[in-house]
Parts: sequence; structure tokens; C-alpha cells
Amino acid sequence: MSEPRFAFGRNWQRLVARLEGGAIDSARAKLVEMLGTGDLGGRRMLDIGSGSGLMSLAARQLGAQVTSFDYDADSVGCTREVRQRYRPDDVDWTVAQGSALDEAYMAKLGTFDLVYAWGVLHHTGAMWRAMELAAAAVAPGGTFYVALYNDQGWISRYWLWIKRNWVRRPWTRPLAILVHAPYFIGLRWLVWVLRGRGGLARGMDLWIDLIDWLGGYPFEVASRDSVRIWAGTKGFDLSTEASAGRRHGCNEFVLRRKAAP
Repeated sequence: MSEPRFAFGRNWQRLVARLEGGAIDSARAKLVEMLGTGDLGGRRMLDIGSGSGLMSLAARQLGAQVTSFDYDADSVGCTREVRQRYRPDDVDWTVAQGSALDEAYMAKLGTFDLVYAWGVLHHTGAMWRAMELAAAAVAPGGTFYVALYNDQGWISRYWLWIKRNWVRRPWTRPLAILVHAPYFIGLRWLVWVLRGRGGLARGMDLWIDLIDWLGGYPFEVASRDSVRIWAGTKGFDLSTEASAGRRHGCNEFVLRRKAAP
């Protein structure tokens, strides 16, 4: 019997249902900030674990030719819905179902100028293997933009326990929400108001983020140093990094593959 997984796509459906221009603008701005360019024209992008389809849409609006795929059938449906809503009949944006751990599938896709895997590979159940297969899809001179959960030591082990209980013991979910909602929704909302900030990145909102975090299993983490060391062994240079600090969440890395000699 296979290990139960969190139904990411069902959660993304709530986001897609109320997706609006501000979230799209924010997603596009995030890509520009991390990649250092607002022009992806002529570049091929692979969106691994496309989820809601929001970041694929943002990349397409910046000019990239986009290939999106996700393991979760509901997530694939979300991406297709976003494509149909905003870019119907777009021949430069393809959407499919596939696994980042399927070596044959990944090899069939070929290589890309930009491989994007934000908050995805740590949910595969074999994170470092997924990292290797994703990296193999980056063309010489290309870019790998990856975000992985921050390793917080014992705190990460606590979150693993919460997430595993969420998928294995559904009756624990109301208690998990009751215990963690005051921070995830109440305190964070207050901090954002005081700081004059908007919503979460990538179109998320507080409730969707809460459920996504508490239920997101499989769950693995990586330290920033471990990712830097791994990148060096795979022929990548670190271009840009955004740290989660000591908090939970993702460290983001923009890695540039060295061009072929």
C-alpha cells in the first residue's frame, strides 16, 4: 500500500477560483526579481510541479515558451484552467501530468533554458533524486530556480510529525488547525498590516497557506549549505539566493549551469 499524500491540487483549486490580477502581477515581479530580467523571450522554461499554474502564466507573460507538468491530477487541472482563462489556444504553453521522479519522462522532455521548481521537490518523497533529475533538464548555460524547505533541525522534525498525522489520521486535522491558526492567520495578518504588506507570494492567501503547510506531506528539508555544496558538484554557480533565515518556509536558489566549453 502506497504512502498517503496531501491533496495539493484540491487546495490549489480554491486559489484558482479567485485568482486575480494582483496575484499575477506579484508572481511576475517575483520572477523578474530573482532572475534579474523581465524578458524571457526566446527561452524555454520547464515548470516542475506547476500547481495552480500561476507561475507558468507569469513566465509566459514574460515571453518564455513554457512546459508545465504536475504529479497531482487536480493540479494539472488547475494549470489547464488558468491557461484556458488567460491564454486560450496558446501553442507555446503545454500542460501535462508527470512525475519529477520518473526518469524516462524527464529524459523525454529534453533540456530547457530555465527549469523552475518552487516548493515542489521536497514533496516527492525522494528530494535529492528529484533534484538530480531536475538539474539534468537544465541546458548548458541555463538556469535552475529551485526553492526547498529550510532545515530547522528539531522544529522540522516536529512539522514532519504534524504533516504525517494530517495525511494518516484525518481526525487530527481540526486540532492541528486550532493549535496553529493563531500564528499562521492571526499573528501573520497583524504583522502584515503593521508593515503595510500585501498577500503571500505566488498568489497564496492565509487560509490556503495554512492548509498547504499543515498537510504538505511527503516533507523533506535542506540546509542552505547542503544545497550550495550539491550545486557545486553538479556544475552550477549560485547566482541569487533568498534565505528563510531561521524560520520555516523555503530557501530560494537561482543556479546557473556552466556553459559547455
